[in-house]
Amino acid sequence: MSIEDLYPFLSGGRSGPDVATLLADVARSTAEKVGEIDRLRRAVIADQAPELAECAAATAARFARGGRLFTFGNGGSATDAAAVAALHVDPGPGYRALPAVALPADVATLTALANDVGFELVFARPLAAAGGRDDIALGLSTSGGSANVLRGFVAAHERGMLTVGFAGYTGGAMADQAADGVIDHLFVMPSASVHRIQEAQTTTYHVLWELVQGELRPT
Repeated sequence: MSIEDLYPFLSGGRSGPDVATLLADVARSTAEKVGEIDRLRRAVIADQAPELAECAAATAARFARGGRLFTFGNGGSATDAAAVAALHVDPGPGYRALPAVALPADVATLTALANDVGFELVFARPLAAAGGRDDIALGLSTSGGSANVLRGFVAAHERGMLTVGFAGYTGGAMADQAADGVIDHLFVMPSASVHRIQEAQTTTYHVLWELVQGELRPT
């Protein structure tokens, strides 16, 4: 099978939509998506800037006392959890490296717990075993309702950890946990698009990281 068979509209000798029209549609769609995420990012930062500053100060205080960051999430949020941890451990020249662990990256522990005790406990068990009062638990869920993320926050809260959540839509069950004091700082991306939620979460946790670095930088 050739490329023309897969994408006949790219071949001048085949019938299909006009290439110029197709490219114009792609450009329009891209511009619309860029506009959507720009508006969402601006809304999140405008609405949650004070909470971000407060969270950064609390997070920096934990790191200053020797605390560690534990990150967790499922699917794309697991990838984001790994990115957050990597950002702290290897921040680049001019920034302070900070101890961080992405729980989804420990495949042996995650699959052992999923197999032996249930997938809903794959984050709660490591946090209960290794988390301390000076540590930070950062969990991500686009829906705000991932059962294992919610259980992880409960375990972290019981250990006295600082708990930081990232959710989408209206916050889901994570919003209830925040109201109950289980999650200390919750950042909600008010969108029904998983793609826009994850893009806005990426911006927000980078802003949080930079604020933490500012708090820890000697004056």
